[in-house]
Amino acid sequence: MADTPKNVCGILERLTEIGDKHDRASIGDIIEAFGSRSYGPVLLVPALIGVSPVGGIPGVPTFLAVTLLLIAVQLVFGKEHLWLPGILKNRSVEGEKLANAAEDMEKVGKWMDKVFHGRLEIFTGPTAGRIAAGVIALLCLAVPPLELLPFAVALPMAVIAAFGIALTVRDGLLMLIAFLGSGAAFYVLITQVLIGSGGSGAGGSGGGLILGLI
Repeated sequence: MADTPKNVCGILERLTEIGDKHDRASIGDIIEAFGSRSYGPVLLVPALIGVSPVGGIPGVPTFLAVTLLLIAVQLVFGKEHLWLPGILKNRSVEGEKLANAAEDMEKVGKWMDKVFHGRLEIFTGPTAGRIAAGVIALLCLAVPPLELLPFAVALPMAVIAAFGIALTVRDGLLMLIAFLGSGAAFYVLITQVLIGSGGSGAGGSGGGLILGLI
C-alpha cells in the first residue's frame, strides 16, 4: 500500500479504496492498509465511528473503546508495529457501507484539512504522542460508564479523534486543544455519572455489541 496519508481527506480516500476492494472490510484490513506504524489514522478511524450515528448503538462505543485502548497502550510503550487480537482484528463491516460512509464525510474532511495543519510540531513528537496515548487510554476507560448517558460518549470519542488528527497532520495546536477537551470529558464523567445519576439504568450493552461490525 502507499505511504501513510498525511491529511484527513487522504484517510477518507484510503477508506473508500478499502471498501471498494472488499465485500467485507475488517479492522485488520484497515490497519494493513494504513500500515502497522500509523497510529494517527488507526486512532482516528474508530473514533470517527464513535461520533457517527453508529456510535449511538448500545455496546458499539464500548467495543470501539476496547480497540482504541489496545492501540493506545501500545503507543504508550513505543511499540513500532501495531498488534490486535484476532477477535478484534477480524471484526468487519460491509465494504460498500464503509466506502459510502467515507464518501459522505468528504466535505467535513476538506474542512478539517483547511483548519488543521502542521503547527507547533514540537507538541506532536514521540514524547507528546506517548502522553496523548496515555490520556486516550483513560478516555477509553471512561466510555463504558458514559454509555449510561445519551450521546455522552461522543465527547471522549471526539477528543480521541482530535488526537488522531493531530498526530496525522502534525498539528501541535490541535494536540493542546485535545488535552483541554479530555479534561471536559473527565468532568462530565465525574459530575454526571460518578457523582450524579451513577448507577441508574445500566442500559443495554450486551446483545447489540456490534451492529454492522459482525
